[in-house]
Amino acid sequence: MRHSTYLRFEILRTFRNRRFLVFSLVFPIVLFFTIAGPNRHVHLDGIAFPLYYMTGMAAFGTMIAVISSGARISQERTAGWTRQMRITPLKSSTYLATKVLCGYLLALLSIAALSLAGTALGVRLSAAEWFTMIALLLVGLLPFAVLGILLGHLLATDSMGPAVGGITTLFALLGGAYGPLVTAGALLKVVKCLPSYWLVQAGKTALGGSGWPPAEAWIVIAVWTAVLGRITARVYQRDTVRV
Repeated sequence: MRHSTYLRFEILRTFRNRRFLVFSLVFPIVLFFTIAGPNRHVHLDGIAFPLYYMTGMAAFGTMIAVISSGARISQERTAGWTRQMRITPLKSSTYLATKVLCGYLLALLSIAALSLAGTALGVRLSAAEWFTMIALLLVGLLPFAVLGILLGHLLATDSMGPAVGGITTLFALLGGAYGPLVTAGALLKVVKCLPSYWLVQAGKTALGGSGWPPAEAWIVIAVWTAVLGRITARVYQRDTVRV
């Protein structure tokens, strides 16, 4: 199988997965309109509420999008497709990179959909602000993309849906996607150690904050990505030996 053929096949599979399309696209938009719609004229610290809430939902939707790549891996392991792929000329790195790429494509679609929803409620940003926000969101998604691959090699297909839903909801809640959970104290220091906190902050660059991204953000994202990557490599090797 040629790499381009496999990539095209995976992209088609990604956009045919209705369950994760609903959770990564439809659910964040419905939540956005439900909460931001009635408060479209409200301002928080001088910031229009639709803009404030759009950035949080962008973090939430994109997290689901990239982690959902693990569901396809889990399905392939259950069906024996992964075993068949390993006897083809397709490299393992290409296989995994394709999964990550498809997750990122779904994440971009989620960002685009929420951006349109935000625009419909009066959100207005410059081209530079849109570009900065999207670029930093994509960087902040790296540990979650690795987490999706890890879950795909650890969990059975039936467990992936609840796991993805539970993990993303917990990360989103602690990271402040629905609004700041904590604003000071020791708990804030703990929350700042989570990649979801900095993913949410990446989205909020559109709010006009300065000094972003701080060194702490890069360190947290890099450490989580490296640690999860190391664990994923071990799990993948163990899975390869087993099959």
